[in-house]
Amino acid sequence: MSFNTALSGIQAASGDLGIIGNNIANSATTGFKSSRAEFSDVYASSLLSSGTDIGQGVRFQNVAQQFSQGNISFTDNPLDLAISGEGFFQLEDNGSAVYTRAGNFKPDANGNIVNNDGHSLMARQADANGAITGAIAPLQLTNVYTNNANPTAALSAGINLDARETQTDSNWSLIAGVPDTAGYNSSTTTTIYDSLGNDHTISLYFSKLDPATNPNEWNVRTLIDGTLQDTTAVTFNTDGSYNAPASIPVTWDPGAGAAPAQTFNMDLSGSTQFGSNFAVNSLSQDGYTAGQLLGVDVDDTGMLFARYSNGQSQVVAQVVLANFANTQGLKPIGDTAWAETFASGSAVVSQPGTAGLGLVQSNALEESNVDLTAQLVRMIEAQRNFQANAQTIQAEDAVTQTIINLR
Repeated sequence: MSFNTALSGIQAASGDLGIIGNNIANSATTGFKSSRAEFSDVYASSLLSSGTDIGQGVRFQNVAQQFSQGNISFTDNPLDLAISGEGFFQLEDNGSAVYTRAGNFKPDANGNIVNNDGHSLMARQADANGAITGAIAPLQLTNVYTNNANPTAALSAGINLDARETQTDSNWSLIAGVPDTAGYNSSTTTTIYDSLGNDHTISLYFSKLDPATNPNEWNVRTLIDGTLQDTTAVTFNTDGSYNAPASIPVTWDPGAGAAPAQTFNMDLSGSTQFGSNFAVNSLSQDGYTAGQLLGVDVDDTGMLFARYSNGQSQVVAQVVLANFANTQGLKPIGDTAWAETFASGSAVVSQPGTAGLGLVQSNALEESNVDLTAQLVRMIEAQRNFQANAQTIQAEDAVTQTIINLR
């Protein structure tokens, strides 16, 4: 009867309105993906039917999730992450894997990076040298709050020594840790570090040898905290390029009760001897003091860097993304998260920017992909469908009453 047909239409329109209402309600929900109702017609027919069967109404067939890209809005939190392209953040919920596009993360009391529901963000961990390993585990910052001191192991300098200088080495003398200016032609100073992260001043003094007998030879004296540690002769080629030695080992004692004695190599091979003024073109060393965590940064491939007060940065981990053969097969579990199902297929987990996965945008969140204007139009259409089916029931009721009243 037409009653059943109209009732199926009312039920379908009601379900459509429910989906539209949910979309509208979540138009401001971070990472939300809209859905649409899909229907199919219903026919009661047999193999011998003539093809002129009257339809029996409509069936609510499926709720199809729409995983189109939402707009990306920018924030001031470096742990706010948005995915530009395909993929989901992988989270751990009490040992189970769940997936989301909502990237509003923050550290909890234990240093775990979690979302608002306490689900841990999964990432590939880095070893002590900053190399990413294959292990995927909850991302934790507890072990990166401090950056240990690193003693100086190498110092390199690119210096031009003026070939026009006259001999000074014969006048070298050191009084109370201060060299006599008549004993050197030029000098430079920088800072090095012991194993405890204490800083020390290293000074290099360059003294020209006798131009008549050693025209391309200089003595380099190394003073640390005013104490002479090493004197080494360096030579240059006739074209002004550096000759030897390849490196100068310097052994020194930071002081009683401090760090133990240590050795570093000094490389002057980038130096020259030209007929121009003394110049320090480069001067660097690899030591640093201990540092405290200042903040973190995430690049577009998911690499998470820790920044420290000593000017150092270190790779901590790499956020991973997951994708599925059939994303519409994912099961919504609330809190803007999905769970894997047989229909979705198994998760394929990889680093951002590979295997068809999108890139990660730090200091940003993906907005809901709900188009409010389109949803309001759909709501009007569903409302009219509901009213039209209700009108069918009224018409059928009037016909029925007419038949009943026949005498």
